[in-house]
Amino acid sequence: MQELIEQIVDYLKGIWIKRRYIIIATWAICPLGWYFVAQLPNVYESSARVYVDTQSLLRPLLRGLTVETNPDTQIRLMVQTLLSRPNLERISRMTDLDVQANTTEEYDKIIEDLKKDLKISSAGRENIFTLSIEDKDAETAKNIVQSALTVFIENTLGETRSDSDEAQKFLNAQIRDYENRLLAAEGRLTNFKQKYGNVLLNNSGGFYATLNQEKEQLERAELQLAEAQTRLSSAKAQLAGEEPVFGLFSSRVQTNNSITTTYDSRIQQLEEAMDSQLLRFTENHPEVREIQRRLDELTKLRQKEIEEYYTALKTDSSQGNNNITSVDKNPVYQELKIQANQYENEVASLTVRVNNFKQRVIEIENRIHSLPEIEAELTALNRGYDITKAKYEELLARKETAQLAQQADETTDKIQFRVIDPPRAALQPSGPPRLLFFIGITIVGIGVGVGISLLMSQISPVVTSSQQMSRITGIPVFGTVSANDSLGLHKWHKKKTVLFMLSNLVLIILLASFISYFTFPDLIQAPLKGVLG
Repeated sequence: MQELIEQIVDYLKGIWIKRRYIIIATWAICPLGWYFVAQLPNVYESSARVYVDTQSLLRPLLRGLTVETNPDTQIRLMVQTLLSRPNLERISRMTDLDVQANTTEEYDKIIEDLKKDLKISSAGRENIFTLSIEDKDAETAKNIVQSALTVFIENTLGETRSDSDEAQKFLNAQIRDYENRLLAAEGRLTNFKQKYGNVLLNNSGGFYATLNQEKEQLERAELQLAEAQTRLSSAKAQLAGEEPVFGLFSSRVQTNNSITTTYDSRIQQLEEAMDSQLLRFTENHPEVREIQRRLDELTKLRQKEIEEYYTALKTDSSQGNNNITSVDKNPVYQELKIQANQYENEVASLTVRVNNFKQRVIEIENRIHSLPEIEAELTALNRGYDITKAKYEELLARKETAQLAQQADETTDKIQFRVIDPPRAALQPSGPPRLLFFIGITIVGIGVGVGISLLMSQISPVVTSSQQMSRITGIPVFGTVSANDSLGLHKWHKKKTVLFMLSNLVLIILLASFISYFTFPDLIQAPLKGVLG
């Protein structure tokens, strides 16, 4: 470790001895570099901050009614495409940068510089975006940022309306297409039904289902016919064992109430009405008295009809007439005869029905080779028609949804822009960073000088200590002799040191002048421009 320290010290002494190279390098590099940095043109930065509000009050109200788009995704897409060539060309036209180009190459260079210099950054989840650019002219920088901000806002809002318009155009085109297809399908289906209307089955169960259904109906009709025939046979058997008349009326009829007349049903109705009215009114009520009057008249008419019947019956008995009136006939016999007639009519009706079902079954079985093919074609036509109709109705519903969404977009914007910091023309330049350049050039100049001094000290080394002599020769050094003052070595080294210090001091003053000139423009630049102007 001690040897390393001694070696480093020897290197430093060698650099110090060759320090004239530091003076040469610093004077050759630093002033020229500082002058170059001083000649760099000033750049002015202009920026704007905008807040994008995507929390629209209309979104939760229209949820489920319209097509929802993610505004955050749309904004990110607009940010990524802001620096596309069409947008940059639009910005160049808005700021009159395009008029500065005389050739296509110059115009491409302007677009490339604009793409490189224009920056857009985001603050993360806050949806706050910053647009900034640096330019040699402060007003131009402001105009570029303002134009970029305008393009960003218009593209974002215009993209939503453009999407709605494109969706409407697409849906209208598809609706017209499906409407034509639906009309064509309806025409084919109508022509097919007109062509095979006489052979098509009325139900949609298919050929075999219809055949089975007709056979089932035939079986039920045959069973009903058999039951009706059985009831008819039984009624005829009972009718054969019943006498049609009672015999002498006087032996059967005990009172007038056992005789049926044409007024019995009306008298019964009036009696029921009388009972109902007496529950509500007294006997002196007008309605009750009217019903009682009509009841008395009908009772008299009934009594008169019975008396006429007795008179006719006595007359027939005295004359020996065998004709029996309807009152003297056996009511059981008459009822059985009526039932037999009903059963005969039912059997005749069921016979016609059974024959009809048999004929239909025969017709369906005769079509066993043609009907399945016709039904298959009809099924295919119906399937195509149903699919086309379903798609057509779905497109109509989507069109209504799109129109509602477009109306909502036209009524209020889902995305709102709030400019937090508008772009302004900078009063002070933002660059270039001359202070860093000055310091860097100074470090480079000193470093180059130190490097050259170290290199020269190694090329033509000078022994600076007894320890270095001992390491180089390998011979121990027992003592050293100092130079006499009369030789003038001390004065010479002192002059070299003073020259080195003065050189560095002048360089420091020159560096401070450059830094002050650009650090305090109002104190230095303005008076100088006034004097030179």
